[in-house]
Amino acid sequence: MMRARTIEELEQVRKECKSMVTKRAAASGGAVLVPIPGADVLADVGILMQLLPAINEKFGLSDKQLEGLDAETKSMIYGFITSVGSKLIGRIITREAIVRILQKMGIRIATKQVSKFVPLLGQGLAAALGFTAMRAIGNRHVDECYEVAKRLLEQQTAADTARNWTVPEQPLEPVGIAQLPNRDPEAAIPLLPPANRDKNPKS
Repeated sequence: MMRARTIEELEQVRKECKSMVTKRAAASGGAVLVPIPGADVLADVGILMQLLPAINEKFGLSDKQLEGLDAETKSMIYGFITSVGSKLIGRIITREAIVRILQKMGIRIATKQVSKFVPLLGQGLAAALGFTAMRAIGNRHVDECYEVAKRLLEQQTAADTARNWTVPEQPLEPVGIAQLPNRDPEAAIPLLPPANRDKNPKS
């Protein structure tokens, strides 16, 4: 997929990605209705393993897309990735990485596991937790990808502007009589020092 070339295109990519996150988050919320312990967490892992790489690719930041870039651009992008604190952009998304993300939200997961087996209201609460957690993870990744892509776009735009900027040529023209304010011919003649006088005046 082509990387966005303008801020407007980048905003559109972010909008599409957040819409995709909402749809996948709804699927996570529905997974809690499966009456098998741990089934919803496994579903979350599977959803994220598809969702996060898809977001990377939308922004032109998947590991395969970065491999095709020159060393300077690649180094710049990884610098931006480090600055936003992401460990998922430009890398292969592994199951272990997903599990670590879910572990950071352990309280929500534990609450979801318990509330799922409470009749009626409990299942609704678990579904809401699943939707909220998944949307938070997905939207955060979208925002981090957007920030990296935006910084890269700004850097490339500045470089292109500097590369195309040239000093306007202004030919030097000799100043003649016509260019003088009073058009006085004598004004165009440089003042010469007075003729050397006899240093030994006659006595």
